[in-house]
Amino acid sequence: MLLDTELEHLPPELRWREWMGRVEAVIFAASEPVPREVLARVVGKNCNLELVIDDIRAELAGRPYELVAVAGGWQHRTKKVFGDVIHAAFGTAAGQGTKELSQAEALVLMCIAYFQPITRGELSSFFGKEVSRDLIGVLRAQDLIASGPRSPQPGAPYTYVTTKNFLSQFGIDTLRQLPDFEALEDAGLLSKEELLSGDIPTGLPSGEGEEDVVNQVS
Repeated sequence: MLLDTELEHLPPELRWREWMGRVEAVIFAASEPVPREVLARVVGKNCNLELVIDDIRAELAGRPYELVAVAGGWQHRTKKVFGDVIHAAFGTAAGQGTKELSQAEALVLMCIAYFQPITRGELSSFFGKEVSRDLIGVLRAQDLIASGPRSPQPGAPYTYVTTKNFLSQFGIDTLRQLPDFEALEDAGLLSKEELLSGDIPTGLPSGEGEEDVVNQVS
């Protein structure tokens, strides 16, 4: 059955309300952020999706959840102020299904986020100690990082990049929304010296290829 997206038989106000309902229904039914091209399938070609989203957000102002732009799409999320309530009820924060990262894992993930694409060797050079293949495997298993293009370095090692799930987990729409690294240092919120002194576990015994680990956690 072909969906009537233009709704020309409806007066403008009712047409707009129907588009709002359709957009919210699609977002509500999805388990992942819904991109613009998907939402465009259920509204008219002249519908301004940004204005529809704005009107939906306005209607949700007094609700415990909101519509957020994340990972290149839109998603319903419980407001952060209710985080303790969700944790008390389910033992986990809203939208969190993965285990909490260790300090070492968080440090490596942050480095990948800011300097991607980056190889494990470059990460090891950055921290001044070998970054464990097991640690990389943990981040891959949680779908926070993925293999990027192979590096032009000798041996063409894998590089690593963050994923859409990384954006979703950290509640940002694009990597451009990451705080500026130098600004964080200038504000005293981040110290490169402290970052480099992080407790990064040593690597596995030499001789085990990088591709072996990629295959294990893929």
